[in-house]
Amino acid sequence: MKVVAFERSVQGTGASRRLRNSGKTPGIVYGGKDPVAVIELDHNALFHALRKEAFHSSILDLEIGGAAQKVLLRDYQMHPFKPLVLHIDFQRVSASEKVHMRVPLHFTNADTSAAVKLQGAVVSHILNDLEISCLPADLPEFIEVDLSKIEVGHSIHAKDLTLPKGVSLVLHVEQENPVLANARIPAVKSAETEEAAPAAAAPAAAPASDAGKDKA
Repeated sequence: MKVVAFERSVQGTGASRRLRNSGKTPGIVYGGKDPVAVIELDHNALFHALRKEAFHSSILDLEIGGAAQKVLLRDYQMHPFKPLVLHIDFQRVSASEKVHMRVPLHFTNADTSAAVKLQGAVVSHILNDLEISCLPADLPEFIEVDLSKIEVGHSIHAKDLTLPKGVSLVLHVEQENPVLANARIPAVKSAETEEAAPAAAAPAAAPASDAGKDKA
């Protein structure tokens, strides 16, 4: 994705406030061998870009003064209650250096699993993203979590995933192996099943009772 920015000549709280009032968002670019660069971006374009999932997990082409560089979105600050981006940070990346990045998870095929179709289970998503390590060229926009074989009472962990080529879990995720999703029977459904069992047995006893009355 391409992002257009402009060099920012003035800094400070007052300058940033005036910048926002003019429809711009202040930001910085850091990392690599170059010094930190202070920039400004068109607020509306940036606001709409932030609503796209790929903007948060892709290598971006940041153009400043006609020169492009590869960056990652690292942080941004929103106004507490207004739809206003207050500040944004980008980090330069090198094609030969691995990056650590949180990538969104896309859960698929839950409705085709036996747990859901035959047993009425509910699949809960425990995590919505996962931290990975890879070279910039191998960075995926998302990682798919296939739920087609999930079983009731079982969970899918981070290490159960088939990761894209060149992608690995960061060390602490590898060690912790967190749960990504699980399947369980809702408590209400379980209670209804238990109540239905004795109710079904009651009619079977009725003929015996009627027979006793006839003999009397």
